[in-house]
Amino acid sequence: MLKQRWILLFCLLIFAGCLPKQKVLQSNKSRQQGQYPNASSPSNTNRVRQPSNPPVISASAQDYINRYQNIAIEEMNTYGIPASITLAQGLLESANGNSALAREANNHFGIKCTSDWKGESFLMDDDQRDDRFRVYKSPEDSFRDHSAFLLRKRYAALFELDKDDYKGWAKGLKQAGYATNPRYAELLIDLIERYGLYVYDKGERVPEKINREERIMTEIVDNTPKEPEKAAAKPPLEMKIHEVKAGDTLFNISKRYGISTDELKSLNSLTDDQLVLGQLLLVSK
Repeated sequence: MLKQRWILLFCLLIFAGCLPKQKVLQSNKSRQQGQYPNASSPSNTNRVRQPSNPPVISASAQDYINRYQNIAIEEMNTYGIPASITLAQGLLESANGNSALAREANNHFGIKCTSDWKGESFLMDDDQRDDRFRVYKSPEDSFRDHSAFLLRKRYAALFELDKDDYKGWAKGLKQAGYATNPRYAELLIDLIERYGLYVYDKGERVPEKINREERIMTEIVDNTPKEPEKAAAKPPLEMKIHEVKAGDTLFNISKRYGISTDELKSLNSLTDDQLVLGQLLLVSK
C-alpha cells in the first residue's frame, strides 16, 4: 500500500513538471516619447495600452506642484505661457496627477491621438468608447506637448500677453474655447492664488518679449495647416463646477454628483471637510 502511494506521488510530480509555465511580461520601457507631435519608434508604433487599474496612492496638489514646477517654468521660458497657468491646468485636468490617464499614460492634459501620432496609445472612454489618448515616455513630455498644442491661431493672441499675466491667460483660454465651463477662468485663477503659483511666473523686458512673440507667431503660422487635426486631438474641456452654498457638506455634494467624498477631496486638494461659502469645487472626474 505504501509502495503504491509513492508510485502515485512520483507520477503526479512528473506530470506537474511537464505543465507549461505562464510567461508574465512586465515592462515600463514601451512608452513612446511624446515628441510633438511626430515622434515615433518602430518598436512602439501603434501599440495600444488598456487600463490596468493599478493601486492608487493619492497625491496632493502641493505634491504635484513640487514635482512639476520646473518643467512648467521651462515651458514658460520657451513659449511665454505663465508657469502658474500650466500648473493650474495640469492640476485640474489630471486631478493632481491622480487620474488614470496621468498615472498610466503620463498624459496630464487629455491630448488624443491623431493620424500623425506614431507612438503608443491608451484606450479610455471619453467622447466615444475606447478613445485613443497619447502615451508619453514621461509626464514632462506631456507638458511639452501641451505647449505645442497651444501654438495655434486660436490662441495666438495669448502669446502677446506678458509671461506673468496669469489672469489674462486664464480669461483668454476661456474666450478662445479651451473649456466649455463658464467658470473655467475663475477656477484657474482660484487655484493659482490658493497655492501661490504666481511666484513661478517671471516678467520679461521689452526686447525679450518682442523676440519671443516673433518666434512664436512664426511657429503658429507654420502650424496653421495642421490645426483641424489638432483640434480633434483635444476638444473643449468640459468640467462640472459646484459653488458651495449654505448647508452644503462634502457628503451631500458627493451624493449629488455621484462621486465619493474621498474623490471630491482629492479632485480639489482638500485636506479636511471644511467648506467656505462661494468656494468652487470640481465635481467631475
